[in-house]
Amino acid sequence: MSESRKHYLELTPPSLGDNTGTIDRLCKALARKEGAWPAAPVGRLDAFARIMRQGDYRLTATVCPGPVGPVLVQVEPGDTTAEPPKAELVSRASEVPPALWGGQGLGVALDVGSTHLQASLHDLADGSQLAKGTCLNPQTQVGADILTRIHAAAQPGGGQRLHLMLVDAAAKVIAGMCAQAGRKVDEVAGLVAAGNTTMTHFFLGLDVQSIPREPYIPLVNRPSPFYAQDIGLKLAPATVAWALPNVGSYFGGDLVAGIVAADLHQREDLALLVDVGTNAEVVLGNREWLVACAGAAGPALESGVAKMGILAQPGAIEGVKIDPVTYEPTLKIIPALDGQAVRPKGLCGSGLLQLLAQLYLTRIMDMQGKFRTYDHPRIFESEEGWAYIVATAQESATGEPIYVDEVEIDILLRSKAAMYTILSTVLKEVGLEFSDLSAFFVAGAFGNVIDPDTAITLGMLPDLPRERFSPLGNSSLAGCRKLLLEPEIRPQVEAVVGRLTYLELNVNQALMNRFSAARFIPHTDPGRFPSVPVWH
Repeated sequence: MSESRKHYLELTPPSLGDNTGTIDRLCKALARKEGAWPAAPVGRLDAFARIMRQGDYRLTATVCPGPVGPVLVQVEPGDTTAEPPKAELVSRASEVPPALWGGQGLGVALDVGSTHLQASLHDLADGSQLAKGTCLNPQTQVGADILTRIHAAAQPGGGQRLHLMLVDAAAKVIAGMCAQAGRKVDEVAGLVAAGNTTMTHFFLGLDVQSIPREPYIPLVNRPSPFYAQDIGLKLAPATVAWALPNVGSYFGGDLVAGIVAADLHQREDLALLVDVGTNAEVVLGNREWLVACAGAAGPALESGVAKMGILAQPGAIEGVKIDPVTYEPTLKIIPALDGQAVRPKGLCGSGLLQLLAQLYLTRIMDMQGKFRTYDHPRIFESEEGWAYIVATAQESATGEPIYVDEVEIDILLRSKAAMYTILSTVLKEVGLEFSDLSAFFVAGAFGNVIDPDTAITLGMLPDLPRERFSPLGNSSLAGCRKLLLEPEIRPQVEAVVGRLTYLELNVNQALMNRFSAARFIPHTDPGRFPSVPVWH
């Protein structure tokens, strides 16, 4: 392509049956005419999408030759092909980098999480890790959940405020890592970032309002590489950044990075990846095919529901063992940063789950989550039903007892049932059984702390040989790191997104029946969990 070209297009409007992003819808049509997927400058995507929607998807797109292929430089409503392209549009092609970074300088892998930003700094020459960094996502000041932030972004100046919160936090984390390594920020040549779909849009400074609204279409699923400075990220002028592609509103680049980290797309045998955060997100498959889905199972598991639930931090009870004779607990408490022991403040997710499993295994509690033992100093009747005291007022750091009651237990059992239902539904949809899995990857902080025996006892994870379970930790960061340091695998990402099928978990009677059956410990069908003792 030697000159600018105009194309008039009449695109099919988005629908529930087609989750193609707004910009991707345009680029896909242009790729059929140009022979290659056009890059699009990140700073112009909002304006392009707005024109597309206002023009009811009847538009004229101008494409210019760029450093590595065609570049989308202008979108106009209606048919303007009779008018020649404006000469000044050619300069817009230079807004897209000529290539991703080479093998010199520093590289940054960045997980843009909804709660925390986590990053690692690397020498691109030899791949060595020079530093790690993390910080609380400052957007949590606006709202703990994504929907609250999207609502805040709809207010005047709200979107820009939330965007700057993210890029400023990322810049500080990167500067901190460089200082730790004795290097300069302007040595950073490349950055790979990943987050869920909404966080990716916030990071790029894009409109997020269409994501939670029917038909749930993000502005872009496949953002082009860009100069970091174009989104306000204060690094060297030539620093090139890349945000991993999303698959849809509820399947983001963080999950794509997780697939890369687990090599799920390269495996010959069948494996499953589950990442538990705000939702439980699941990917199943191998190098031939991949299917994915997401469902609400995370908040209670993240300690967002229980009155005594807290995030994993010093003073959080992360493990509980109950003596089967005395019913007295032995607690594992996260120590202070200097390693000193501290009194308990509450229960983090792993502590809550282990407590439930122990209450069941010691027969204090039955398979429905109801207490069957009452004559003990640690068991009392609270306003919310019978409860077990994990730490007395004298033992706790707050001066108040730390306990879990039957109402909270029911909420936790609903969360674990949702998890198992999501997992079993995905397998059922493709005609497979849990026994067909050769590996079961558990990502996120949940994967690092959950004990498979505990999760299996509760009926949250399937009763598989324990060696098949593999914790991945922050798989989003791990995938970004891998893509940063192994340039040859970057084309695999587009292939992964292209062959991944997203399953919509419609709430039908069959699914609700599976959920109801999974609300018991471990399940109403004990044959599914042969290693777990069953009593009523």
